[in-house]
Amino acid sequence: MSRVPVHMVWLLTLCSLTCTVDAQVDVKTWPGFTASPYFGEQTREMHFDYGVRLRILAPGVDKIDPNNPTHVVFVATPNGNTVEQTLGCRISEGMDWHFDIQHIAAQHRKLQSVNARENLILVCLQAEIKSWPAWRKKHDDNAVKIRNVMANVFASIPLEFPTVTLASHSGGGSFMLGFINFSDGIPDWVDRLIFLDSNYGYTNDEKHGEKFINWLAGDAQRRLIVIAYDDREITYKGKKVVSDTGGTYRATHRMLDRFKQEGDIVEGEGHGFHTFDALDGRARLMIHPNPQNIILHTRMVGEMNGYLHAMTLDTPEQNQWGTFGGPRAYMDWTQPHPEGFMPEPATQNVDTDAGDLQITIPARPADAPGGREFMLSVANLNPAEREAAIRDELLRGNVPGFLRQFVPIHTRAKISDDSELFVTYEVAPDYLAIGSDDDFVRVPITPMTAQVVADAFGCTLPTRKMVNDIYTQARVKLAPLPLTEDRTSVTTFLQHNGLIKWQRENSSAPLGHLTAGIKKDVVITNRLKEKPNRVAIYGWHKLNGKPIQPLYTGHVNIYVDYSHGVRLVRRTMRVAEETTTVDAVLADPNLAALLSDEGVIADPRY
Repeated sequence: MSRVPVHMVWLLTLCSLTCTVDAQVDVKTWPGFTASPYFGEQTREMHFDYGVRLRILAPGVDKIDPNNPTHVVFVATPNGNTVEQTLGCRISEGMDWHFDIQHIAAQHRKLQSVNARENLILVCLQAEIKSWPAWRKKHDDNAVKIRNVMANVFASIPLEFPTVTLASHSGGGSFMLGFINFSDGIPDWVDRLIFLDSNYGYTNDEKHGEKFINWLAGDAQRRLIVIAYDDREITYKGKKVVSDTGGTYRATHRMLDRFKQEGDIVEGEGHGFHTFDALDGRARLMIHPNPQNIILHTRMVGEMNGYLHAMTLDTPEQNQWGTFGGPRAYMDWTQPHPEGFMPEPATQNVDTDAGDLQITIPARPADAPGGREFMLSVANLNPAEREAAIRDELLRGNVPGFLRQFVPIHTRAKISDDSELFVTYEVAPDYLAIGSDDDFVRVPITPMTAQVVADAFGCTLPTRKMVNDIYTQARVKLAPLPLTEDRTSVTTFLQHNGLIKWQRENSSAPLGHLTAGIKKDVVITNRLKEKPNRVAIYGWHKLNGKPIQPLYTGHVNIYVDYSHGVRLVRRTMRVAEETTTVDAVLADPNLAALLSDEGVIADPRY
């Protein structure tokens, strides 16, 4: 173990998912931009001395088609939210809930994945006091400052002048109205205005309606989109949330009243919303009736895919990305942590001689049987013979292809000097199985066999903390399905595997997505020192996140039943930018908390 400084720059390599997302550290950038570790993007941060900050997310230079027009989307943050929270990331235990309510960056990436006709650039803007209405009150010349911010963004992008969309959530609508207040008309280079439950400040006194009407009349392709809900009677802690004149329901009806002066309003229904089309459909206002009087303010943006719906309405991409109203259509495009999150530097012991130990699963033999055929062939063997046959079949490579593509898990923990470290380790997307992608069976095995297979494949087994982290970050969470009879028979192994297959197929979850909740994990733990010759099992999380099985060492190590699963963990991992091993981290008193909730595990093996 050599002592080296651990710089808090973590360059993450995301796995290939069903969409082609990959992190690149060699992204080509424009002047003033930096390469993002996520999705081949480049980013730039800007700060203005009058209390505005923003982040630009753009495709890397190599991903920009010079023949496509440029489309810049400005998204103003809601009250109380930062740029990072509005852009969003994968949520993990202990994180602020605001990171999981909007996911504008992931929704934008999903949009870019289906929109090949434009170079889409996202700009997320925050008033540093976290309130655009308060910021505007503080600055009498706010409209001038807003236009100045936008001019600086345009100047930083070395492409032809773009078309522009302005979007906002909550108090971010005040930014949009400040922009509109700058002059007597909305510029021709604006093609879409989106209010995601953010039109509180709409007023005819400032001629907002007149400006919308004149702007929409200038081009049949322009759109004004409002998504709101009936917020008149909602309460929080027993008190009404909006005043008798406030809220977006009333603001939306003020807009409708103004548009009625220009012609008929066409009413309809869609995705659980009442819809109102004005000005020949160029203005679409949607109001959720909210019969249960619940707070839908953030759900309409993130959970219901509100940004994607508003961006694609009446475009070629309208029906290509998913469904307005949910489920979330963009989760494969979320980043693991906030962009630019840089903990304090620290110096720790990291094994820099670990190299880059590869996962070494042999190629699947051409004559390998399918999972069901193999399991039926060992059904009548005694437990020891069956175990040996399963071990040999795994070691010769009869493993489905989807289990060979490991998935990164990103986590963090406080260490001894009270600073925080981030790590990345990789895990199999599902439990160890025999067979092909079309015909595989998850194989419960003893911990001794699991250790032999893990060693041969360049892997290890997880701890209790790692099982929890894996469940938290799993893309596919399925409910446990316990069985009670013949728990140790191959017939029950097959029955349980069939139930999991039925669950997965009914959830439309593709193979290769990180899946959890279907088995108890065979884990490594210090409790095995107290009870050698035992197997430690933990997990089988219910959909509420609570495990059915506490950490348990009551079974002898030759006991195997249908509920046991072996999740392989790649032995090499990353601590900040240094390569090390799971064993080395667990043995280090300063680092063990990254992977263990029971302190140092000096001998993490069976």
